[in-house]
Amino acid sequence: MIRLLALLVLLIASPALAQVKAPKDLVRASLVAEPAGVRAGETFWVAVRMALKPGWHVYWRNPGDSGLPPEVIWTLPAGFSAGPIRWPAPERIPVATLMNYGYEGEAVLLVPVTPPPSLDPASPVRLAAKLSYLVCETECVPGAADLALTLPVTREAAPDPGAHDLFARAREALPVPSPWPARLSREGDRLVLSLDAAGLRPETFGKAAFFPYAETALDNAAEQALTVDASGIHLTLSRANPAEPAPATLPGVLTIEQDTGSGPVRRALAIGEEAAPPPPSQIPASTPPAAPALSPEEAPTLLAAALLAFLGGLVLNLMPCVFPVLSIKVLGLVKHAGERPERVRLHGLAYTAGVLASFLLLAGLLIVLKSGGAGLGWGFQLQSPVFVAVLAYLLLAMGLSLSGVVHLGGRVAGIGDRLTRRAGLEGSFFTGVLATVVATPCTAPFMGTAVGFALTQSAPAALLVFACLGLGLALPFLLLTLWPAALRLLPRPGAWMDVLKQALAFPVYATVAWLIWVLAQQVGPQGLLAALLGLVLVGFAAWAWERGRDSTAPLARAARGLGVLAVIGAAAIGLTLGQDRATPAAELRAEGVEPFSQARLDTLLAEGRPVFVNMTAAWCITCQVNERIALSTEAVRAAMRARGVAYLKGDWTNQNPEITRLLERHGRSGVPLYLLYSGRAEPHVLPQILTEGGVLGWLDRVETGGGSVQRESRAR
Repeated sequence: MIRLLALLVLLIASPALAQVKAPKDLVRASLVAEPAGVRAGETFWVAVRMALKPGWHVYWRNPGDSGLPPEVIWTLPAGFSAGPIRWPAPERIPVATLMNYGYEGEAVLLVPVTPPPSLDPASPVRLAAKLSYLVCETECVPGAADLALTLPVTREAAPDPGAHDLFARAREALPVPSPWPARLSREGDRLVLSLDAAGLRPETFGKAAFFPYAETALDNAAEQALTVDASGIHLTLSRANPAEPAPATLPGVLTIEQDTGSGPVRRALAIGEEAAPPPPSQIPASTPPAAPALSPEEAPTLLAAALLAFLGGLVLNLMPCVFPVLSIKVLGLVKHAGERPERVRLHGLAYTAGVLASFLLLAGLLIVLKSGGAGLGWGFQLQSPVFVAVLAYLLLAMGLSLSGVVHLGGRVAGIGDRLTRRAGLEGSFFTGVLATVVATPCTAPFMGTAVGFALTQSAPAALLVFACLGLGLALPFLLLTLWPAALRLLPRPGAWMDVLKQALAFPVYATVAWLIWVLAQQVGPQGLLAALLGLVLVGFAAWAWERGRDSTAPLARAARGLGVLAVIGAAAIGLTLGQDRATPAAELRAEGVEPFSQARLDTLLAEGRPVFVNMTAAWCITCQVNERIALSTEAVRAAMRARGVAYLKGDWTNQNPEITRLLERHGRSGVPLYLLYSGRAEPHVLPQILTEGGVLGWLDRVETGGGSVQRESRAR
């Protein structure tokens, strides 16, 4: 049974797994400080330097069509804080038909570090960092490096002469504010970025390239045509999705080659935000912007994360995606009520083993894929139309078995009744496997914080958290089997069991209907029709297989042969579904909701607008419930309109790197995530379970036209 689960998951993960190899000596990383010593309270600069093997590259903050930017996790002495990375201007790096943004030869990332107001002169300062990166040629290799340096504490900040040239080159590569006003206009399906710079000599300009901060704003591989005329500089850009509303602004970096008479010079201009850092002597002795402080619930220790995961697993048993499967197995326990207590306990242990093995398999696969550069999170397999279709087919076969349409047995182990309702321990094990698979679309309370924490930790710590999540899911059934006396409270076996068994098929059919609805959000009309035909083939296969049971030998073989061909046909249809992807729903704007993009969020924040961000997915049950009872009510929409709150919805039904990045920035690995921006650089994170009153409580703190959101909100 584990092989079946592994086959389904690996089917969708094989392209990413193919890139995961043992790191080679492709990147020589080091940590360099600009000063020779640290002065209390005075911000200084450190550089994360990556020297690359020729032909290989690492990525910019927006990697382009593929890849993953470097990440730095700091371990600093008490009172020290590290600011955000200052990214040098990237290059356009074509790889086959893709266009990546990154660095070849050398990449130097500058980071400001601020010490506390007082330091012990006798205690040297040790700075340590964990660097994670993806380095690519035509293939990609994940890598990591543990960096550290020790600096003395000094009364006067003196620069390190050996680091002077490195930091000078690094600052020259940083974008500077554009000396000319920038504006964005639309020409058909394209955008034109213009710099109002009269009096330029067009013949002195060479290549130009624009690198947006938003990952899905542009068709990265499209040509960017440069024209220079009497009014200034104009760069024509192709949009990634012309059907979406054109952005009012597009922050990013523009690089231009210009002949100055002594040779071409490449200039990097910051459009919209982010310029080069000032020299150290001009840096105020204040703490630079850092990551938002998290509450104890949002930034747990390993022990707290494990406890939250355990509680989240317990709540999963009540979710509609898990309950039908679990109730079928509880019904099966009635049959075992007369067995020896030891045998009943074995059923509980087999179920628990299936749950834990499946959780650890999914967690291990997720960890491997993320280390290989894949932007994935909890429930990632539901982002694959192939996986959704196969799961729907499997549950339909299971429902038909419960309805008595087909009785699977003998050699058909692995599907439906033969797996989840068979008398042996194998059936209990597979019920645990199936319960895990159908639980992944659900995010229970406590669970999101724990899973998000787990995926930022080492592999053993992450696996421990996921094991606790699985233990919470398995515990109620396990306790029922470990206390056989409880089985006496259940009715005695009888004819009522067949009636209840058939009735339990309908929640399973409802789950199939829900999965097809999820599929409808992922694929176009042709893909949806193909999936429905696949369901018909599964039903035909069940009918043909059962008809063969009552036929003579030749007819039986023919009928079952037709059933096998129908299953093969359904599988073939399922494998083609990923080729017909749905386009973003344009009807979102009908009720004042806009599709999320980082560019649009940046534009709204630059305008001073309060913004509510809803990160959701069609397969997320919690998201859909919150949508119905809290976010779509007239009272909430009216409150948003009254306070001028822009509503952005990010749909993670299909993979979206911008949404994945935003989730990771807030310590989450899956949806839902609700953010409220209002007059602050960092948003307030709302609870995962919403109520109308709770959302209105948060919106009450937003002043009309903007303002701040107080921390003391009754939504907490």
